[in-house]
Amino acid sequence: MAAVDAVARREGVGKESVRRWVRQAQIDSGHRQAATSEELAEIRELKVKVRRLEEDNEILRRASIFFAGALDPRTR
Repeated sequence: MAAVDAVARREGVGKESVRRWVRQAQIDSGHRQAATSEELAEIRELKVKVRRLEEDNEILRRASIFFAGALDPRTR
């Protein structure tokens, strides 16, 4: 692909970067099937939220264990 080579040289980036940009543009425009840029951004955001919720759940689990032990009459 001479066009990819020319654009890569002109922009000072690698040929593979230009190929990925073209492929993602085709996906975003509906000419190729895959996750769009918008969908990929949403997936990244959701992964961050899941990670945060998992951390919150772990904190709550540990707090429950701690307080359950503190309230256990056998430990007094």
